[in-house]
Amino acid sequence: MSARSFTPAPWPRPLRSQAWYGGESRDVIYHRGWLKNQGYPHDLFDGRPIIGILNTWSDLTPCNGHLRELAEKVKAGVWEAGGFPVEVPVFSASENTFRPTAMMFRNLAALAIEETIRGQPIDGAVLLVGCDKTTPSLMMAAASCDIPSIVVTGGPMLNGWFRGERVGSGTHLWKFSEAVKAGEMTQAEFLEAEASMSRSSGTCNTMGTASTMASMAEALGMALSGNAAIPAVDSRRRVMAQVSGRRIVQMVKDDLKPSDILTKQAFENAIRTNGAIGGSTNAVIHLLALAGRVGVDLTLDDWDRCGRDVATIVNLMPSGKYLMEEFFYAGGLPVVIRRLGENGTLHKDALTVSGHSIWDEVKEVRNWNEEVILPADRPLTAQGGIAVLKGNLAPNGAVLKPSAASAHLLVHRGRAVVFEDIDDYKARIDDDALDIDETCVMVLKNCGPKGYPGMAEVGNMGLPAKVLRKGITDMVRISDARMSGTAYGTVVLHTAPEAAAGGPLAVVRDGDMIELDVPNRRLHLDISEAELAARLAAWRPAGEAPQSGYAWLHQTHVQGAETGADLDFLVGCRGNAVGKEAH
Repeated sequence: MSARSFTPAPWPRPLRSQAWYGGESRDVIYHRGWLKNQGYPHDLFDGRPIIGILNTWSDLTPCNGHLRELAEKVKAGVWEAGGFPVEVPVFSASENTFRPTAMMFRNLAALAIEETIRGQPIDGAVLLVGCDKTTPSLMMAAASCDIPSIVVTGGPMLNGWFRGERVGSGTHLWKFSEAVKAGEMTQAEFLEAEASMSRSSGTCNTMGTASTMASMAEALGMALSGNAAIPAVDSRRRVMAQVSGRRIVQMVKDDLKPSDILTKQAFENAIRTNGAIGGSTNAVIHLLALAGRVGVDLTLDDWDRCGRDVATIVNLMPSGKYLMEEFFYAGGLPVVIRRLGENGTLHKDALTVSGHSIWDEVKEVRNWNEEVILPADRPLTAQGGIAVLKGNLAPNGAVLKPSAASAHLLVHRGRAVVFEDIDDYKARIDDDALDIDETCVMVLKNCGPKGYPGMAEVGNMGLPAKVLRKGITDMVRISDARMSGTAYGTVVLHTAPEAAAGGPLAVVRDGDMIELDVPNRRLHLDISEAELAARLAAWRPAGEAPQSGYAWLHQTHVQGAETGADLDFLVGCRGNAVGKEAH
């Protein structure tokens, strides 16, 4: 839907919350009377919009540790606009702490939050998010309920500094860890650097997955313009929260819903934005899953088609030099979106939560630092985006991030060194007897949605110590896993079908030759069709599947990475109809 075609609903009109709080019946008095024990006056139940502030704050989600403060600012905005704010703590899938991986719980969070929205007297939702999986899980839930919703992210932390060098959270964790293995940094220095990696509240300060998904929410039109890059501790982050609180009240009155905003055009805008910012490969999986919730036909081919010719112009780690703090000072995501509009690769009429088109929101912004947001004739990478690779090793597709890869490895043929799972990799990678050199292709199996389980961020396998000691910093790596958005390297990810589902990756053997050809989007296992078919016929799954609990539910119903790794029974929009009375 375009901004020009959206027609606000009539106001006033009865809202869904009145099924709980409107009238004088016994059941209404029950609901209303209990809520009054918090000290709410009777006239607050007069039919005004009730706004659920869905807060992913948790002490065990440090990226979101400041969201209680932001929730108070959202509340202020809701009150100012004549709404009734209620803060609701929801499932917080912490990237930092959840094992085996937070990705395993993205869908569980989305399921729980969807039912939280549908089952309670909420007319509109503020999605208060930050950490990697919290942003997609709440957007997926809101899309499946289709009530007016607006995203407010917590913002990135301030720059880290260590001995005069910018330290990017995550990016330098991988860099310094490899430096220790290579003998270029002592363990004591590594521990000293730890204090500089996360020196304020907020999410990763690189263009990792959290900042990428904040950017995706803004590019999709689900957050107010400028939301993505404001640092967590900047006063303007609190202003954004308060203004968003005001805006959601009017969205409820207008009945401006996710289904009005999350169109195919919006997703194409987001894909192109992801290419321009050098965004995380994780955005592929999350946007595919989100599209599935609103019935938009989005595929890996769309990612390649829309992103292939988009230049990466944001000079941020892990692809570039700077961090999110500088990105904000340079003008942030609105500058990038304006650039896309100027070069004809933006659907300008796409509707946003502001009620205006995305182009109207950005057409007057300026770039304040052309070293951070690069000019068109000096991009970081001429072809950014996400490269979608196919071939007999990845019939359903695999992805690679060109802006984070080494140019000399984008066309490569090498001997496979195979690790059957992550434990096998950890046991053997630093054994000097391992037959491996920098020309080899590292292959990691059984780390996909079913295999890990949950598809952990282990695809950016660290290089063998003996290779690092030679000064080599990159090798081709292939897996069915994901990698952190803060990571870098020539890493092929999300190989589908995954090994645990009997995909071709499962039958790669040591010594097989593998061809990677990113310009031609090809990933090929150099054996005959007959040999591949024989190996696949002989393949048997390894290990025992879970027999109960969420692990069983996930293993039984998770889809492949190429469609977003959602649970099959959660695809689609189930709406927000009010259920039967509880008494």
